[in-house]
Parts: sequence; C-alpha cells; structure tokens
Amino acid sequence: MHLVTGFPDNINFQYGWRKYQQRVLDRLDEHLIDGHLHVIAPPGSGKTILGLEVARRINNATLILAPSIAIRNQWVQRFCDMFLQTAQVPGWLSTDIRNPAFLTISTYQGLHAVCNNLRLAEDEDYKDEEEESDESSAVSRNQNLESIIAALRQQNVKTIVIDEAHHLKNEWCYTLMKVKETLDPVTIGLTATPPYDVSPNEWQRYIELNGPVSVEISVPELVIEGDLCPHQDYVYLSRPTQTEKENIGAFRQRMEALFAELTEDKVLITAIESHPAWVDPAQHLDWIYTNLSCYSASLIFVNGCGREVSKQHLDIIDDKDVAIPAFDYKWAAILLDFYLYKEKQYFKGFEYHKRALETKLRRGGAIENKQISFLQSKQVTGALASSISKLQSIKHIVDFEYGQLGQAMRMVVLTDYIRKEFYVNAPVNHFELNKIGVMTIFEKLRRENPSGIRIGVLTGSVVIIPRRAYPAFEAAAKRKGIEKHLCSELPFDRDYMLIEECGALKNNIVHLVTAIFQEGEIELLIGTKSLLGEGWDAPAINTLVLASFVGSFVLSNQMRGRAIRTQKGNLNKTGNIWHLACVDDTSATGGDDFDTLKRRFKSFVGVSFKQDGHIENGIGRLNIPENIRDYRQIDLQNQQMLQHAANRSALKESWDTALAKGESLIEEIKIPFGGEQEYQEVKSMYFNRTIKNIVISLLIGMTDYLVNAVSSLGRSGRLLQSREGIYSYLTAFFIIGLLIFARRAFKAFRLYVKYRDIAKDVQHVGEALLDSLIKIGTVKTVREKLAVEAMVDKFGAVYCYIDGASAFEKSTFISMLYEIVGPVDNPRYVITRKSFFMRVFKQEDFHPVPELIGRNKHTAEYFADAWKRLVGPCDLIFTRSLEGRRLLLKARIKSLAAQFEKKAQRLNKWQ
Repeated sequence: MHLVTGFPDNINFQYGWRKYQQRVLDRLDEHLIDGHLHVIAPPGSGKTILGLEVARRINNATLILAPSIAIRNQWVQRFCDMFLQTAQVPGWLSTDIRNPAFLTISTYQGLHAVCNNLRLAEDEDYKDEEEESDESSAVSRNQNLESIIAALRQQNVKTIVIDEAHHLKNEWCYTLMKVKETLDPVTIGLTATPPYDVSPNEWQRYIELNGPVSVEISVPELVIEGDLCPHQDYVYLSRPTQTEKENIGAFRQRMEALFAELTEDKVLITAIESHPAWVDPAQHLDWIYTNLSCYSASLIFVNGCGREVSKQHLDIIDDKDVAIPAFDYKWAAILLDFYLYKEKQYFKGFEYHKRALETKLRRGGAIENKQISFLQSKQVTGALASSISKLQSIKHIVDFEYGQLGQAMRMVVLTDYIRKEFYVNAPVNHFELNKIGVMTIFEKLRRENPSGIRIGVLTGSVVIIPRRAYPAFEAAAKRKGIEKHLCSELPFDRDYMLIEECGALKNNIVHLVTAIFQEGEIELLIGTKSLLGEGWDAPAINTLVLASFVGSFVLSNQMRGRAIRTQKGNLNKTGNIWHLACVDDTSATGGDDFDTLKRRFKSFVGVSFKQDGHIENGIGRLNIPENIRDYRQIDLQNQQMLQHAANRSALKESWDTALAKGESLIEEIKIPFGGEQEYQEVKSMYFNRTIKNIVISLLIGMTDYLVNAVSSLGRSGRLLQSREGIYSYLTAFFIIGLLIFARRAFKAFRLYVKYRDIAKDVQHVGEALLDSLIKIGTVKTVREKLAVEAMVDKFGAVYCYIDGASAFEKSTFISMLYEIVGPVDNPRYVITRKSFFMRVFKQEDFHPVPELIGRNKHTAEYFADAWKRLVGPCDLIFTRSLEGRRLLLKARIKSLAAQFEKKAQRLNKWQ
C-alpha cells in the first residue's frame, strides 16, 4: 500500500480568511516554536477551518480528535467542501482509529475505547445525557495502546488536532497524553470555552496537553469583523407549581425546626463548652488560630444560646466591645461540621449524641454526603431546576417568537434528557407532562399548536420530523447516496414521522435533519444538549431556548454559541437566546436555580439594557435585580424581556453603538488557581466598596429623603394649618430620618477617620504587586511595556487592571490584587497599611499577602519593601507564629474589607 507523505499540492482553502485567522496564520511559525498552537475563540468563529489549514501547512500525517460523532463528521464535511470542493472522501482520509490514514479524524471516546478494549466503538453515535456509558470512566489500563500507537507511527503521524479541548478532563485525557508523549507531535488545541471552572491540577493538565494560550479572541471582536451576528440574552422567569412550592415550603419548615432545636440542645452546648479551647483558650491559642472558623462558630453559638461569653474569650479577640454576630444558618453549618466531622479527639464522650444528631439532620435533609446546609438541598435545587413551570415558559417564548418571525423562525430548544417514557405506541398520548425533557417539550408544543408550527425532534435515539418535511428529508438522503431508510407515522399523530436510525442513515441523521431545518421544513427543533449543544452547525438559527439544567458553564456557553453564528446571504440575522429560571420566593436570593443562572451569566458577554449601553457580562446588564422574590416582579420582568426581544431591528444598532465605545474586552474568565472559590479571570477589577462609595451613597440617600420630606410637606399643606402642626411634622421627619441615617452616618464617619480609602492607594498597590510578580518571574513581559491602570468613578468604585501583559499575566495579576483587597482569610503573611487622617488620627488596615508571593519569606519581604516604597509605611506580619496568629485574628475582624457587606466584583467590559 502506497504511504501518503503529504497533502496534495492542489489542496487549498477556497474562500477568504477572517481577520483573526489571518493573524494566526501570519505568525504561525512563531506560535509553533514550542510545538503547540492553542486557540481560544467563540463558537462560530471558524476554528475548524483554521485547524485544517494549520494541519495542511505543517503538512505531516495528522490525527484530529473531536468530542462526538456529529462533530467528527463535520470535520470531514468541511474538509471536503472547503478544501477539496467535492463530496467524495479521499482514500487517504480515515474515520476509523483502528485503521488510520494520512489524515485520521476520530473521537476522544473512540481513541480511549480502542486503546482499552472497551465496548464503546467508533461507529456508535454520541450518547445522550441519560444514556451515557459508565465505561467511559473505567480505569485506563491501555492494554491496546501500543498497537494503536504503532499504527499511527506507521502513518508517520506528527500532528494532533484537539477539537473542543476542554473535554479532556477525565480518562480520555490520560489516554491522549500517553499517545502524545510517545509520538511527540505538534499539538493544535482549539476551544471556545477553556475549562476555567476545574481544579488547579486539571487546569495544569489541560495546559500540558494544549500548551499555553496562543491566541484568544473575544465575542465583540468577531461581531465587529462580521463573523458573529448581533445577539442578546433574555431571561424568562417562572414560579414553582403548587406541588413544588409545597415541597419547598416543607423543606424550609424542617430546616427552621432543626435549627431552632440546636440552641435548645443541652448536650450540644455541653460538648462545645467542654472543648479544651473553650475551657482554657489561653492555653490553646495555637489550636484557636489554626481553627478560627470553628472557634468563631463556637463563640457565636454559645452566645446565641443566651449564655455568657467569658472575658478570657474577649481577650483572645482583643476587643472587649466587639459585637458578636447572630447565630444563623451559616454559622450553624460550620459548628455542626466541626462537632460531627472535623473534631476527632475531644468529642469522644458524645459519640451517641453525634450519631443521633447526624441521623436527624440527614433525615431532615440538612446533610447530604456529609455536606451540611440549612439553605440548600438536592430536593429544593432539583425541584427548581427541573420545574414543570418551565414547560409553560417555553410555550410562551415559542408563541411570542413565532408571532414576531412567523415562518422565518428557526428556533432550537436544548434540554438534558429525552424522557422516552412519554412516547406512547397508542392512538392517543394522554400522559401527564410532569418532567422536563425532549419528549415532554415536544408533547406540550404539539398538543397546543394552533399556529401549525413545524416541530421536529433530533436526539441520539429519537428523530421526529413533520410529515410535510418528509419529501425534503428523502431528497437530502438521496443526495447523500442513502436510498433506503425506515420511517413510520407517529401512532398518536399522523402529521409527524418517526425516523428509524439504522445503516448508512445512522451517521448522517444529524446532517440530514439539520439540512431540512436550514431550509425551513422544520421551524422548531427540539434536541439534547449532548448531541446539538456543541460543534453543531446550523447558521439559520435565530432563536435558542436553553432548557438545560445539568452541566458546567463551559457547556452552557457552548450551547449559547449555536445561535450567534452569521448566516451567508442573511446580513440582517440576529440571535435571541432565552434562558429559563424558576424563582423561589422562600430564598433571599431568589433560589438555587436563579443563583445558577447568575453564575452562568458571568461568562456571557453582551449589550447592556442600561442607559450607557456598554458591552459587559453579568445578569445585571439585563436590569434584573440580583435578588428577586416578588412574583409580581417576575411578571414585570418577563414583560420587559418580551418588549426588548420584540425589537430585533434595534439590536444591530445597539451593538454598533456599544462597539464604538471601546477597543478591547479588558476582562476575561479567571484561570483557576489553588483557591476553593470558582471565579472569573479579570483583566479589570471593579472594587465597589470603598469608603467614598459609602459616603456618596449615604449623601444620596439623605438628599432623596429630604426631597421626599419637602414634597410630602407640600402635599400635606392643607392639613397643616398651624405653625405647631408644621413643627410637629418636621420634628417627626427629623426623628425618623435620624433613626434611619444616624447609624449609617456614624459608620461612614468612623470608617473615614479610622481607615484610609483604598481608592487612594490601589494604583500604587498594583505597582508594588507588579514589581513583585516581575521579581519572582511570574510576569515575564518587559517592564517598559506594562502599565497599571486605575480609576475611580463618581460613585467611588475603583477600577484597576494591567495593560500590555499576556493573558496569563493579566489573570495572575488581577487574582492576586483581589486577594490583597479582599477579606483576610488565612494567609501566611499580612501587610498593615498605615497612614494618618489629618496628621492626627492613626489609620490602619490589614491586607493579605497573595499566596503565590507569601510562599517564600524573601519574596514576601520584597513585596513589603515595594509597598513601603510605592504605597507607604507598613508592617509585614508572619501569621504562623502565636503572636502572628493573634494579629491575624485581629486583622480578620478589623480589616476594612470585613467592614463591607458586598464583595469585590469582576466585570467583563468592552472599553
């Protein structure tokens, strides 16, 4: 057999390059110096074409790995259409990993399966969520690895392309790493959503496989270049059904009862008060300072039980006038975790009580997998996320969008499960729709379809198309050379056809249904996120409904990307993306489902509804309150969303206006480091809690109150005929205002005198941090190219970011700056920021030394010296000594950051 040694000379991409693609190709040699090209770009930006062209230019035998059969087939289709200009697949291209060729296009599952002799085969379709095989998580022994590598070596494979590289977080990655180590190939990593929400170890493994990020392209950049269409996210809220509401209410009542019993539990009180650190704290300072949260929870619990906290504990805090916080659900969870699980030595005499208490809490729903919470449970979270009320939300959205677009609507609804149990082989389908899934959504819309919308279903195991679309489907199949296929009428509705997946149709079904959807034979397509949520290409989509409640932000962002691609010949295309959330009015934040949506929106960038119309991330850009509970507010929010969504014609103008206000997205997603918190990388930090902010907010509130007082006085003039009446009225307003604002005014004044405003120092703090990062080698860009930018808006909010650095350097800088200005937790070193107010009052505040710098005494001292030089006087405190621990406790309590309730925010903003 003739061994192909290079791509044929006449193969070239037949169209023009997008600007970012051209930039990558122009600098390809530079990018490939370390043997890696790692490209991050939004869905729809042309990463597949770029990957093929890079592989062609390298001109070695190539292995391309995709996350699903559907995406694998798209690689083949794109290569034939865009490079070969033929539908005929050449003999030197293989999709069978067991028989590789010069160009082999396979899946991660296929490679892992054949290397481990697993049942999962290359010709299987990508599983739906509820049908995934446990074998994918089997232990990798790679019994067949050597033979697969030998086959790849025989083809002289020297290039590996990893599509949607964020998938490689499990055993697939282990197998691929073995292949990479053995072949030592050039590696091309392509993804729209790097796995920023994984552990630090997983992130490091991801970087080892794909190499450092070479190019990162933002959504606004691609909208400017015309590669992505103007689009907007919308949120449709619902309230739980009566049954769901009753179940949630019952959970809340159980939690209240369990919590109330704690302060009456004499055995628990005795146990806590018998702990050596409570009996004699002065002799157990090391334990206290090592277990500050447990000690604090004990202190707050005992105080909450109405028992006196002795002077020796107040001496430990070093503040006799400290106001001990109220015992609440959060502190109860910390206390019980300490009592039931963490403390192994001193509660041995209470084993029977511990078992009984744990059993009671577990039965009540406060403990799940040794995680204690009085606010959340799988029962409540699941009830909200999969609420049946969302079926009606989908129906409202479908009716609205069809009313706006008519037969031009190309809507896709993505969800998690098929729910095949709601398919019946009977003349009538009367099943009660009590679960969210493909079949229940289909049934809801089929049963209530007065407009005659053409509805289709596309999953890995169920495919349904309208009868009217069947001729177009049959014609598309014939064009693929597929003459025979099985189909039948739905037993309960003759207007729909059930397509049987078998033979040649099996691996082409996604392409065929997509084709007739593009043509308008299907106007509304319902599918699973696992099959259609990623890599699937249907540029005609103009409306997307995300009815998915399982998965990470990576997948939610991938699904969202289906609707934002431009469509050839449709210059006016816009994309509406609908997100669903069920609101819990028993939760202060609106409930777990709404909280999840808020977290997801941190990775969604779009035009703000606010007056300034900037491009930014976060749910706040849609003018939705952070905490929403009132059901009347839900209806109002939904109406406002529909009003915005109806104005598609203004969407392009909104994007054009917003894009003109900036040049780059100065904030991105957070690359994970060793902290427990999952948070976003930012290239700009928004520190919205400075003293100036409090003072200005106070003045605005007082002014607003006085205006209302005068206005009310005018309206009440007829009733206040006498001077005494007016005096009484003003006195009452004064007393009420005093009660409202006196405490806030005192707090603002005390903070202003006691602490120096961080807004005055953040620029210099950033400079000191940058110097230290350069010193330890984390920032490698030359200092002359770098600049720390800081500014304060009229409300006292502080913005700070670093300009001129690499993406990794920017993310490292901002995460460490967040550590410095954030609450003091348990750092190795603390810096005291010292100054004087009006040269009389001493001002002192505490700031953690970032963990990366504080690992080493010399780097911590260098940071302190840079602080003294650029910021002002300070002391460096080592917290691992007893005296350091005492000062750390004081710092945690008295830190300026602890005086404010709101945390620093991270905003993605185009400017």
